[in-house]
Amino acid sequence: MLAELHTDFPELFAEREKLWCVAADDRRRELRLEEHWFHKGGVVLKFVGVDSISDAERLAGCELQVPREERAELEADAAYINDIVGCDVWINDGRRFLGRVRDVQFGAGEAPLLMVQLPVCATQNEVLIPFAQEFVRKLDLAGRRIDMELPEGMLELDAPLSEEEKQRQRQEAGDVRAAERRSRR
Repeated sequence: MLAELHTDFPELFAEREKLWCVAADDRRRELRLEEHWFHKGGVVLKFVGVDSISDAERLAGCELQVPREERAELEADAAYINDIVGCDVWINDGRRFLGRVRDVQFGAGEAPLLMVQLPVCATQNEVLIPFAQEFVRKLDLAGRRIDMELPEGMLELDAPLSEEEKQRQRQEAGDVRAAERRSRR
């Protein structure tokens, strides 16, 4: 099975005997690592009892986790992803509750993105916020809280369009279509 690497410690696969496989529905299964090798920026993992492609395909989309007691020690300002999920995010010097981290997304840039579920009364369901050192003011994993200072306008980037903005876009799209029709004549 070829897996994406989201670890700062890929060399520790040599010491791993077991990993937890977490499915999208949160079902957990312990897997015993037989061997591994690095390939095209990822890692190929061979598990005991997973002996065919169809066996490996059943693991597709799962998240692999190191048992908590076997995790590598992290620096003071670092955290494991599953320790961040479920934390409350506060902004404006800790005075405004923004929402709760639902998940963490990778691949959209240098910093992973926190998928923050907003309160029910918000005009949108969720916002994406870079989990970048320059935005994090305080990370309290024991208290399940992240205090952040976000640049002006960042939360508006994902905001739904106002009725006025929707109307302007419809008008601009109509103008473009009309110009295309004229140019074809």
